[in-house]
Amino acid sequence: MWVLKLIFKNAARHKLRTLLTMTGMMVTMIAYGLIRTATVSWDKSIDYLSPNRLIVRNAVSFIFDLPFSYKSQIERVPGINNLAYFNWFGGLYKDDPQNFFPSMALGPTEVFDVYPELILPQQQKEEFLKSRQAAFAGQKLVDRFGWHIGEDIHLTSQIYPGDWDFKLVGIYRAGEPSVDEVSFYFHWDYFNEVLSQFSEDWANNVGWYVIRIDDPDQAATVGAAIDNIFKNSSAETLTETEKAFSQSFLSGMNTIVLLLSVMSYLIIGVILLVLANTMTMSARERISEYALLKTLGYRPFHLVGLIVGESILIAGIGGLLGIALAFPITKSIGEFLSMFYTYFEIDSSTIILALVFILMVGLLSAAYPAYRAMRMTIVEGLRSTG
Repeated sequence: MWVLKLIFKNAARHKLRTLLTMTGMMVTMIAYGLIRTATVSWDKSIDYLSPNRLIVRNAVSFIFDLPFSYKSQIERVPGINNLAYFNWFGGLYKDDPQNFFPSMALGPTEVFDVYPELILPQQQKEEFLKSRQAAFAGQKLVDRFGWHIGEDIHLTSQIYPGDWDFKLVGIYRAGEPSVDEVSFYFHWDYFNEVLSQFSEDWANNVGWYVIRIDDPDQAATVGAAIDNIFKNSSAETLTETEKAFSQSFLSGMNTIVLLLSVMSYLIIGVILLVLANTMTMSARERISEYALLKTLGYRPFHLVGLIVGESILIAGIGGLLGIALAFPITKSIGEFLSMFYTYFEIDSSTIILALVFILMVGLLSAAYPAYRAMRMTIVEGLRSTG
């Protein structure tokens, strides 16, 4: 008990220095928690994607369309359960770039079978299927703009000309973490009808097809069969799993995620140096005290315990505060990044790693001062002026 009391007293000798070091440790753990949550959430959001879905897109690039006529040929491929198709719309609310959100034209009614995790009440689903200008949106998107069921919504597009009018008839919720609640969906038929008024070249094209297959183990076989149908055509296809499609579509983000991972470990290294410097300064100031303790019969392991205990105390208090504060901060940032992350939560592995790093920083920071105290003779210590 007296050891703990002495450790606390030693840590409180230079209150400002100790407080600043704890604050640095706290900020480090907050930053580490946020960065690792970003990287882990990114991987998890992709891992949650269904293995039963395949994406059929243009083999040249995702930005090029596919003919709508491909639909009937794809449906005849064995092993396919349902098929849906989408076009990226790039909608803006009130013609303001700050009011951007994911918006897509979709069809046909089988989309709810392809994506069962889009939870839309049956009555709202029926209302959506009745009207060509009907639309449904995610709960978070509705909350963002204060929309309500039955509201007329006017959008412009960053890609297509004209003014687009919709009636909000449904609000969907996410049935799985892989689904966001910030998207806006409307009928492909209405989308195609409006585009045909501007240019026939724009009409009757699909951005990508999504198919649901019976057996995930047959994904490669089904994908190859589809791609073989359109081989050497004017618009060849590339069929891949939903996970592979998401990774290729967001490949630029993978580099950022990697950099964030590296940055998180660099931050740990920096605070290690800061705490090591603090402990070295503290030990240097107490050399004569350690020598006096040795004359009173204290063994080297007693001194090591005092130094290591103080280091772990400083790292522990600051680190635990950082972990505690990381939860509300992560929640707030997760709401802000909801358009990019369907899942943004601190998981248990992040907490465990943070605790391990706190302990490591505490031990490593005390290593050199403890070694020096052990090797110091009483005469050398009493000669020191600190």
